[in-house]
Amino acid sequence: MSGWRTSAVRMLLLPAAVLLFFMPPAVPQEGEPIKVGTSLPLTGGRSVNGEKHRKGFVTCVEMINERGGLLGRPVELIVSDNRSDAGTAIAQYERLINVDKVDLIFGTFSSALTYPVSAVTNKYNMVLPVPSGGSLRIWTQGFPHIFYFQQNNGEYLGRSISMLINESLSKEERPRTAAVVGAEDDIANSITAGLLGEKIQNPGGDVLLDLAPGWLADADVKLVYQEQWPEEGFSDWLTIANNVKRSGAELVISLGSSPEEAVQFVRALKTVKASPKMIYLNQGTQREYKEGLGDAAEGTLHTGSWQANVPWIGLIAGEEISNQRYQELFQARWGTAADEDSTIPFAACQGMEQAVRATGTTDNLELSKWLHARTKEDPVRTVLGRETLFEGLFALEPGEALCFDAATGGVARSRLVGRLETGLELDRATVSA
Repeated sequence: MSGWRTSAVRMLLLPAAVLLFFMPPAVPQEGEPIKVGTSLPLTGGRSVNGEKHRKGFVTCVEMINERGGLLGRPVELIVSDNRSDAGTAIAQYERLINVDKVDLIFGTFSSALTYPVSAVTNKYNMVLPVPSGGSLRIWTQGFPHIFYFQQNNGEYLGRSISMLINESLSKEERPRTAAVVGAEDDIANSITAGLLGEKIQNPGGDVLLDLAPGWLADADVKLVYQEQWPEEGFSDWLTIANNVKRSGAELVISLGSSPEEAVQFVRALKTVKASPKMIYLNQGTQREYKEGLGDAAEGTLHTGSWQANVPWIGLIAGEEISNQRYQELFQARWGTAADEDSTIPFAACQGMEQAVRATGTTDNLELSKWLHARTKEDPVRTVLGRETLFEGLFALEPGEALCFDAATGGVARSRLVGRLETGLELDRATVSA
């Protein structure tokens, strides 16, 4: 292992589907461990992303312990498998807080799981650092202790497409018609709502936000076809690809819930010889996408929160760590390359560690105050960029990443947009408001 080594890792399979990661460090520590708990989809439909989140969290905690722990104490990570089920996730966070008595919480993967979980953590005034959960309904609840470690809400991802069309394409290159297809999934529905200018409502039916006219209309693109597939178990990709082809859509937008869905959809488009001007997918920054498609992946468009070749500098245990150094350590630890789904949770862990170190406490109200108080001059520093609070929400300087603050439900300022070329790297274009 390059640069650091875990002296021991103890993993216990407990009756409640819990994995306990306790990493005794090389540097002596005293006192009871600081307990950190999370519930992740390690099995079920979201297991690929959930397992990557686990590796990101474990990597961060191991690095903290290897460098002396936190507040002179070792850090213990408790990971529960929610089996991609919201009810299970709710019960597990209740258990983590009330039975395991964790000091800190890490968020889960997906909007579908984060939305119900956020009510639990809010009830107990626990800070919830969210690695993955972009649906606006999460961020319009007024919960003051929830922070998003990505750049944008799902409903605003379409702005990247609109700006790309309006600002970067010639009149001849611009698509004028679009097909929007996707899974019956929270984040897919959120992105669709933004694209089509729909209303965001709370469970009671109150309109929280009107997104009209929508990002497609903003780019003068007309919707000519729309279809959803079931969140799990869908396999009729050729039919949906043929429907898209027959629509004549020049812009094809696919909003899946997994990298595998992106692979199957693009493969089906190639099979039916569909040739739109542009193909955009919300999935596809993961290595499984390129591995699954090979050269067929080239030329597709994606938004992302992280890139391997961007030289951001973060902090871990008070020491600087570059984005590239993080990747080296991740590769050495797991024998596989880091990607977005492992790096974002690593960054969320960095943010919480910096909050605890700065305040000298695990009091969650104090940690929330510190996170809210970040400024451009005094940011949270992660491998995603310099994360700062500005005008009531976490914003970023051009080319950098951010947290998103739930207290306002505001709109973040930027997003990375790229076209997949040879290899897995994205040619980066920064879209700023």
